[in-house]
Amino acid sequence: MKGLTKYKVNKARSLITNIKKHWMLYVMILPGVIFYIVLKYIPLMGTIIAFQDYQIFNGILNSPWVGFDNFIHLFTYQDFYQVLRNTFLIAFYLLVFGFPAPIILALLFNEIRIRFLKKSVQSLFYLPHFLSWVIVGGIVFELLSSQGVVNGIRGWFGAETILFMQEESYFRTIVVLSSVWKNVGWGTIVYLAAITSINPSLYEASVMDGANRWKQARYITLPLMFPTILVLFLLNIGNFLELGFDQIYNLLTPMTYSVGDIIETYVYRAGVLQGQYSMTTAIGLFQSLVGFVLIWIFNRMARKTEQGLW
Repeated sequence: MKGLTKYKVNKARSLITNIKKHWMLYVMILPGVIFYIVLKYIPLMGTIIAFQDYQIFNGILNSPWVGFDNFIHLFTYQDFYQVLRNTFLIAFYLLVFGFPAPIILALLFNEIRIRFLKKSVQSLFYLPHFLSWVIVGGIVFELLSSQGVVNGIRGWFGAETILFMQEESYFRTIVVLSSVWKNVGWGTIVYLAAITSINPSLYEASVMDGANRWKQARYITLPLMFPTILVLFLLNIGNFLELGFDQIYNLLTPMTYSVGDIIETYVYRAGVLQGQYSMTTAIGLFQSLVGFVLIWIFNRMARKTEQGLW
């Protein structure tokens, strides 16, 4: 027991010494730690609302306990499975088409040899990331309106005008394309960093063996990027059902509710506009549970390749 106590004392002293020695580094990470404690961990206590009939004037402590009634009501709600289906389909399309886009773009950027041209093109692709979805939504509506650029080009060839934003069949495609356009440039930053960390001697040796640029990308760049790709995939799959409220809300119209109404927009209507706080908290808990299960499953699969988050 005395040996264990002495070990703990030495450990504490070592930690204090380390903090004193590298205090500037600890100060640098302090804002991030405070951010996660205040905005991530403390709000976790609010999940108890999902098991209550929460009444805003009574607060969490005095609201009546209802157990799993909110979840039962959620899964028996007539429109829930339609909303869940929309969310799943859009999330699946974004994963299939949106996730590989930055990887492909990073590989293309890596092939540009003129430094000025490379930086200029990168900046053009980064720019949409800094625009809010309100602005992007306005741009999309203008481009696809009856008098917009797309219908104008169609008119040159004698095609009829299409109201793209009012047609259900086009909505999910518009969501995926606008998301890729806005985020693809920003997503390449991590992949370009991974590419620059590759030892140039590997490419030099491949040239000596007669490998062209395609084979270098296939057999050198992509395999060495795989750990980065896998980590980012696992992080994305954890937020599979969290598409983001801003994009869908700014692109959604009453005519496309049947294919575009997702969990976030339903939570906004039910939670913010109708005051059903317990129900919407239950939905958020359900989303988190699905994300945890998915990331656990895919992480277990990733560990078979000696990669993974944990």
